[in-house]
Amino acid sequence: MDMKRILLKLSGEALAGEKKTGFDEPTVTAVAMQVKDIVDTGVQVGIVIGGGNFWRGRTSETIDRTKADQIGMLATVMNCIYVSEIFRYVGMRTEIFTPFPCASFTELFSKDRAVSALEAGKVIFFAGGIGHPYFSTDMGTVLRAVEIEADMILSARAVDGVYDSDPKLNKDAKKYDTIPIKKVVDKQLGVMDLAAAVLCMENKMPMTIFGLNEEKSIINTVKGKSNGTVITV
Repeated sequence: MDMKRILLKLSGEALAGEKKTGFDEPTVTAVAMQVKDIVDTGVQVGIVIGGGNFWRGRTSETIDRTKADQIGMLATVMNCIYVSEIFRYVGMRTEIFTPFPCASFTELFSKDRAVSALEAGKVIFFAGGIGHPYFSTDMGTVLRAVEIEADMILSARAVDGVYDSDPKLNKDAKKYDTIPIKKVVDKQLGVMDLAAAVLCMENKMPMTIFGLNEEKSIINTVKGKSNGTVITV
């Protein structure tokens, strides 16, 4: 596939490197350099970043689910501000959009503003999920990809693809080279939350899941040379 516009999903944990929390600047800078190579070829890039390096869901029964999800949304805002600055440091222009006002920190999302920024050559970040609780960054990723009419979602993770069982628990787990999104939904493989998978299926949005830590993994995936799993529609 000749990709002109992509939505890149980065896991917060992957950006934390071996520290597992916060940011690992060499890791983020390496990601930025790969994205710069892609942008320099004319590919338009939108980015969603998870918040798992700061907050993972409802970690205490004393915290209301809605409030826990709001903390997670703010974690993604922090991530996008940080990563955006690293992107600027290596020579890209960026803009951050949120579905709720964040004073002067970000711009309020609209499709028209986001597409205009992409067409102007900026890398755009979608922070804050969809602005509502009970939806993960998976849903935010698929929704924004559909809205900006991306050619594909590229999901960079610590795990290098989709397996028939958890590779951390089963050393004989089989990795799929390709798998239809319907099978992901039917078997509930845990690739993404079910609501996001259904949205992907309904809107025929393809996705590639790959390991961020492999050398030039983002560049290779854009070129169709990924060692990950392609989820077809």
